[in-house]
Amino acid sequence: IRRENKTVMSDPSLLVVCLCAEWCSTCREYRQAAFAECSKLFPACRFEWLDVEDDADLLGDMDIDNFPTLLVARNDQVEFFGAIMPNTEHLRRLLESLVISPATAPLAACDPALTAIARHFRPDAG
Repeated sequence: IRRENKTVMSDPSLLVVCLCAEWCSTCREYRQAAFAECSKLFPACRFEWLDVEDDADLLGDMDIDNFPTLLVARNDQVEFFGAIMPNTEHLRRLLESLVISPATAPLAACDPALTAIARHFRPDAG
């Protein structure tokens, strides 16, 4: 697991995890463009990369079929999970919406593996 931005996460900052694959050219380009640009635009957010093959143990039985797929969490509460168009503008708008209007109700029925991924990236996770 590669750390993109070591800014310490503090409430109400967001954790943004891109679930992708190193072999995927779209993912690599997304990481270099959208992730890099948005980490500058949203310095309070923490950006992480999770390779779905190298870190498959964190996903459990979950299959990621579309790249890029994002998990956005505030503390351990997942506020967004899904595939997103691979461009900077879509990521910027998603993050703006979550920063300006945090989810009033996190995704309560989300897969427990998603919560485990959010917890994995907590600063105190070791």
